[in-house]
Amino acid sequence: MLLAAYVGVYLCRKNLSVAVPLLERDWGLSKESLGMIGSVSTLTYAAGKFLFGPVTDRIGGRTSLRLSMGLVALFGALGAIAPSLIILIIAYSLSRLAGSASWGAMLKLVPEWFSPTKMAFACGLLSLSFVFGGALATAFAGMIANLSHDSWRSVLGWPSAVLAVLLVLSLFVLPKSPEVSAETSKTSTGTRPSLNILPLFAERKFVILLALSFTLTLLRETFNFWTVDFVKTEAGSHVSSGAAALLSTPFDVCGAAGIVLMGWVFGRLKIPARQVLLVVLMLTLTVVLLVFPLLFQRGAWLLGAGVGCIGFLVYGPYSLLGGVMSVEVRGKEYAATVSGLVDGTGYIAGFLSGVAFGHLLSLGGYRLGFGFMASLTAISALLCMWMYPRSKSKGFITSVAPVRSS
Repeated sequence: MLLAAYVGVYLCRKNLSVAVPLLERDWGLSKESLGMIGSVSTLTYAAGKFLFGPVTDRIGGRTSLRLSMGLVALFGALGAIAPSLIILIIAYSLSRLAGSASWGAMLKLVPEWFSPTKMAFACGLLSLSFVFGGALATAFAGMIANLSHDSWRSVLGWPSAVLAVLLVLSLFVLPKSPEVSAETSKTSTGTRPSLNILPLFAERKFVILLALSFTLTLLRETFNFWTVDFVKTEAGSHVSSGAAALLSTPFDVCGAAGIVLMGWVFGRLKIPARQVLLVVLMLTLTVVLLVFPLLFQRGAWLLGAGVGCIGFLVYGPYSLLGGVMSVEVRGKEYAATVSGLVDGTGYIAGFLSGVAFGHLLSLGGYRLGFGFMASLTAISALLCMWMYPRSKSKGFITSVAPVRSS
């Protein structure tokens, strides 16, 4: 249900890419004007990541998720009937703002159903929703466009109807369990999670998570945006855009495999082994980034393998940051707060992946760009060495009991 819920939110988010050329045709807008929808909505989404985490930790995951889904569907439907560009920007941005609360709300629920030893794998599977959600959302919006004879109002409106159905289903599938109800009644007079986030910045692990989120999100967004251009630039005009796009697909495909495998392995390792794994992965990623520009001279198949290897090494650790590792910082009580701050920091890096990386390419080409990313990744590998303080390692899970079948 959680996977379906987040995919439903993506249906109301990624449908814009299909609606943009239809809006351009029907309203006669420039690409610059239409780009304002994406820019403003991305800023509101990033702001929501910082704002809604503490709120979610106070009001609960189920309430937050249902409010988020309902408001996304509502504002998505309002966008479909918008009479002007300004109204559409406001409606779509409010939809993105509401959607920013969904991930933290879902993460808040995971510890209720899974033990700490299984939570890494559960969060990994949950992370597949944003990997495949975008692809499903674009395909669904394209199908609506075909059936509605390229009506942008249908493209923006029907995904909201699907999300509304999922919201109704969640009322039955995600009831509060008796155990959680009992626990809530016992602790209702206790201390609730504070809205003050400043003390978190005094914790080493939290600060390292922010640094890793910045690095890995920068890598993720850079490869999602620039890989096709890299192939076209290095190969020349004789390589078609279709071939260049095909060489970029292993990034997400292998990234999905990295998410599942990392979640499965991470929960089965003791704390020292977890730290070693993170360091080794980041150092390996550093080396691959350094040699990646040279792979182009070795053939297309090796270049595609390099793209897939980077996707595997980026998405695996990336899926841990806003998932199980956010829960580790202060437990499930602050899971949404920590996850929101980690994701919000990543969106700052995502913005820089377009502007800053493009500036590096203007100065020294892709070799300079990949060299810079390799340096940043090496620094992140060093930070991973201090991820789990030895004096506090006993507070974490150090072993995993075997699962016995009945």
